[in-house]
Amino acid sequence: DVQLVESGGGSAQAGGSLRLPCAHSGATAGSVCMGWFRQAPGTEREVVAVVSGDGDNTYYGDSVKDRFIISRNGAKNTIYLQMDGLRPEDTAMYLCAAKESYYCNNWRTWRYWGRWGQGTQVTVS
Repeated sequence: DVQLVESGGGSAQAGGSLRLPCAHSGATAGSVCMGWFRQAPGTEREVVAVVSGDGDNTYYGDSVKDRFIISRNGAKNTIYLQMDGLRPEDTAMYLCAAKESYYCNNWRTWRYWGRWGQGTQVTVS
């Protein structure tokens, strides 16, 4: 069974940095669109960053542009979210997601994503 396993969450001070890895265990890991979403209590799940199957195309939510960077490793089965310039409003549960396809159509909307990790908490103070 395919699993998405996140790590790297924790606490940081405003202006600090964290790096979140997410490993995809499936046989198609190296060819599917993957990304990060986040959700704070009482809010809608929102997109943070997305990367295409080959790692060549990236997409970002408006609130994290120019602060966060998403990337994939050489084997394409792990993605990384480098978060710099953290703000208190970045506090949320961060969830790794994967599509069943190479393409990242409808990447902004969480309902179009088929696979989810358990999430990792990020707290910024």
